Amino acid sequence: MPKLNVLVAGSTGYIGVQLVKLLSKHKKVNIKYLCGSSSVGKNISYFDKSLSKKKLPKIIKFQNKLLKDVDLIFTALPNGEAQKISKNLNKHNTLIDLSADFRLDKASDYLKWYKQKHSFPKNIKKSIYSLPEITKNKIKDKQIIGNPGCYPTSILLPLIPIIRKDLIDLENIIIDSKSGYSGAGRGVHVKYKDKNLYESLSAYGVGYHRHNSEIQQELIKHTNNKKINFTFTPHLTPMFRGILSTIYITIKKKSNISKIINELKKTYKNSPFIKIHKQDTLLSTNDVINTNNCLISVCKTKYKNKLIILSTIDNLIKGGSGQAIQNMNLKYNFNETEGLK
Repeated sequence: MPKLNVLVAGSTGYIGVQLVKLLSKHKKVNIKYLCGSSSVGKNISYFDKSLSKKKLPKIIKFQNKLLKDVDLIFTALPNGEAQKISKNLNKHNTLIDLSADFRLDKASDYLKWYKQKHSFPKNIKKSIYSLPEITKNKIKDKQIIGNPGCYPTSILLPLIPIIRKDLIDLENIIIDSKSGYSGAGRGVHVKYKDKNLYESLSAYGVGYHRHNSEIQQELIKHTNNKKINFTFTPHLTPMFRGILSTIYITIKKKSNISKIINELKKTYKNSPFIKIHKQDTLLSTNDVINTNNCLISVCKTKYKNKLIILSTIDNLIKGGSGQAIQNMNLKYNFNETEGLK
């Protein structure tokens, strides 16, 4: 198979640059176009000097006519922009969107949580929310792939297998997540200029963070439509990248810590990027930086029926660009780890 011709729209943001870095090492990919707005005419190496030795196209403004020259479009754009591009896809195009435009199954949910009307709801039906280890080969016939959010990736990977097997109580799951500030995009320095960003820890989106919708939607698919109640609180930390989610669960009488760990190991035994650690292993974001890995550890507490799950990822890779490439690899029958080792 000849190399895929790829266009990256939104190539200069934190995730966009990371995506270009990974794609530039992928043996099956030719980066045909890099698109931006305020950065038109610049080299991508302006945003990351490590790309200066790569032969990459200069940044240009996106135009629909470019779609005829490419097989695959990655969109790392503000919410709402990928919808516009999706209207003009040719039959041979695949779109992998790293924003929230195709994460939710209902246009009404998108309006509720993102406060904007979905401009092309018909394309939601042509899309799939793809957490690769869960979705697997279901994406092959889909033209539009919604890439999961960074927080939900760290949360869904440990919870889905044990919820699917009815091993935990669904009434009161507590999720405490902490992210590096790169997760808020390049505008974070302006948005938090009065918050002492580099020396303080900040809670935000308390009770109503947009990722609640995504977490709820995906978890309920595995509960046989039983109600699920969880509380999710994200925090911004004074580090550049990485996410650590601490998840507090109550186990059912038929369950125990060994069953939880065994179910996770069984589910992910053929998943190269998921690592299930020994019981009570303490995890750090430093364990996953610059990788597409998700590390998971299950820990005992002083209460017999309560456990704590630790889950950590690099928000820019497994929580964004790396997962998008993983989805591409599955879509096109490439080795799942190609470009991600």
